[in-house]
Amino acid sequence: MKKFVLASASPRRRALLSGLGLKFRVLPSAVPEEIEPGMEPGALVEELARRKAAQVAAQLTEQEETLVIGADTIVVLDGKILGKPSDAKEARAMLELLAGRWHEVFTGVAVIDAASGRVISTREKTRVKFRPLCPEEIAAYVATGEPLDKAGGYGVQGKGALLVERIDGCYYNVVGLPLVKLKEVLAEFGVDIWEEGKEA
Repeated sequence: MKKFVLASASPRRRALLSGLGLKFRVLPSAVPEEIEPGMEPGALVEELARRKAAQVAAQLTEQEETLVIGADTIVVLDGKILGKPSDAKEARAMLELLAGRWHEVFTGVAVIDAASGRVISTREKTRVKFRPLCPEEIAAYVATGEPLDKAGGYGVQGKGALLVERIDGCYYNVVGLPLVKLKEVLAEFGVDIWEEGKEA
């Protein structure tokens, strides 16, 4: 039976994986989430996911039958990448830009077999539209503290859901882990999510 490691400290990703019935350990990656100029957003998140998974896989001592899952999410507005805001002021500025407009959310997913080094990665893109927001509403949301550790300054699974008018594509991608894409990648390693869920 394969073992699983999630190379992320994200509580959202932990919750999504747990919801699938997978048993896994959490070993957060130390790879910096640097935005490399000129890289296409989908390629960027896929590369960062691969780096995160590889960095954690290299730390494992018991590598046999262990699959490491890495992921990275960014928000893109008019071709500009919005990462995690550094403070409340930056979060407010991001939300002002997003208000009333469509943007894109990209998540890269990578799975690496720690023993063999085999890695498979993919990406997902979802379009999200914010409803118009007044300054008071943006300030109230920022005051919750929720935007500060999330790409684009919002979390669709929390109070940030109240900002979103429409989602075109995978909801779980916006949360931070596109589950169908993950299922497809794990299948390449011979993992049947349905069976893993039974065993958990």
